[in-house]
Amino acid sequence: MADRALHIGVDGRELVGHATGVGRYLLEVLRAWASDPSFAHRVSVILPAEPNPTLRRLGDRVHWHVEASAASGTWWEQTRLPRVLKRIGADVFFAAGYTAPLRRVCPFVVALYDVSFFAHPEWFRPREGRRRRWLSRLAALRATSVITISEFSAGEIVRWIGIPRARIHLAAPGAPPPGDLHAKARPPVVLFVGSLFNRRHIPELLQAFALALSSVPEARLILVGDNRTTPPVDPLTIANDLGIGSCVSWRRYVSDHELEALYGQARVFAFLSDYEGFAMTPMEAIAMGTPPVLLDTPVSREVYGDAAALVTADPADIAGALVRLLTDGNARASLMAAGRRRLDSYSWPRTANIVRRALEDAAGRHP
Repeated sequence: MADRALHIGVDGRELVGHATGVGRYLLEVLRAWASDPSFAHRVSVILPAEPNPTLRRLGDRVHWHVEASAASGTWWEQTRLPRVLKRIGADVFFAAGYTAPLRRVCPFVVALYDVSFFAHPEWFRPREGRRRRWLSRLAALRATSVITISEFSAGEIVRWIGIPRARIHLAAPGAPPPGDLHAKARPPVVLFVGSLFNRRHIPELLQAFALALSSVPEARLILVGDNRTTPPVDPLTIANDLGIGSCVSWRRYVSDHELEALYGQARVFAFLSDYEGFAMTPMEAIAMGTPPVLLDTPVSREVYGDAAALVTADPADIAGALVRLLTDGNARASLMAAGRRRLDSYSWPRTANIVRRALEDAAGRHP
């Protein structure tokens, strides 16, 4: 049904507040749609709170429907969201964050960026894990199709939920525009950006950084991200116990402007995750001229390949990569050359077009 304009409803909860990976993905898709002269569909984004100025700047091609509520989680999704979808007469719905209303108002496409709550239930509180598995499984089984962001995640969705691969669309995130890659020499800063989860090996990163300090004593480690570890891990307590507290800082949230500045001053980016659907922040680091150190996993090899230093979770191995990239300009230059080639492979307009076609197809199959 791509030959007629559709009314696309979108769950915009993840755009409210401090947007994490899902919110940033959705924002870039909306931004690409809003800037595409050939995009003919009407887009209505449903929010539990007023859109912020960044969202307002998308222009009048994106329409905002605020269904205000103090609770913006599952209760809002299951009660308020379908009510608005019915009221606005959406032809098709984009469930952009893993789950969808059980009450089906129109055909829909759901985005599953990873299925870590199936593959590693031990990483989640029991009640949260059960809720995520139940709702995401139902959404995936009832959706016309599923959007995901890597072949690794597509395989995991097939494995854990049983969705046929033919119903899964691969819409990898786009790369940010390259920053100033010819900036002046950078201080020996190691940067981590992302929510703090147990699977991201924050203790091992701190231990590795402590080892690296013996070779680069002027180095500093900056952590940026909300702490979502279960059981709780306090990075500053660990740093103090290791005797490196004065060399480590942790900021739970920074503005986009501050984050860009941090990327631009860091010499190395470290992101040591056991399980990701894609991992967007290393791509942002590459765009800003900062080579990443990543855990050697299937998705790291698929997405980043020779554009990253791939390591095990052994602090000594991590420390070796950090020291090499902090001190060896040629090693950094080699990774960045490969990184620039990787940037060319990822485009937000391409991503947005894949999502659009999936929604058009869903509407076409369910007139």
